[in-house]
Amino acid sequence: MRLSSFQGEGVLSVGFVLCEFPLECLGEIGLGLIGFGIFFTFLAVILFFDRGLLALGNILWLTGVALLLGWHSTWNLFTDRSNYKGSGCFLLGLFFIFVRWPVVGIIVEIYGCIALFGGFWPTVKLFLDQIPVVGWIIQYPLMTLANSRQKLMNTWTL
Repeated sequence: MRLSSFQGEGVLSVGFVLCEFPLECLGEIGLGLIGFGIFFTFLAVILFFDRGLLALGNILWLTGVALLLGWHSTWNLFTDRSNYKGSGCFLLGLFFIFVRWPVVGIIVEIYGCIALFGGFWPTVKLFLDQIPVVGWIIQYPLMTLANSRQKLMNTWTL
């Protein structure tokens, strides 16, 4: 075991051992954990809301978000005054899952996630529009809906 106090660019020092682990990989690991969390949650819903799989999916998802955004940014996201409703609903849903009410818990968690990450939807839509087939499917119905809404708003403001 090698003792080191060096913490250079792209090198993470864990405890007393120098670990050659690039910090940029934490985002990729976070994305992987988010994917596994969504997979386990989906599997839990298919298996009639299995409480253990739901809890595992939530833990993996939360850890993945923390690794992807960073610990400080995640803390700021969940404790920001404008996100209290989403954070509270997500934690209440987690509590309902742990006290054996998984259906209510997953519904409250989904609402919490939508309220918490609602500001990211325009960015996600722009990303999905760049994917060839998915972008075509998403873009045209939304464009016709937006155009019809704009025409409706123009007729009301005469």
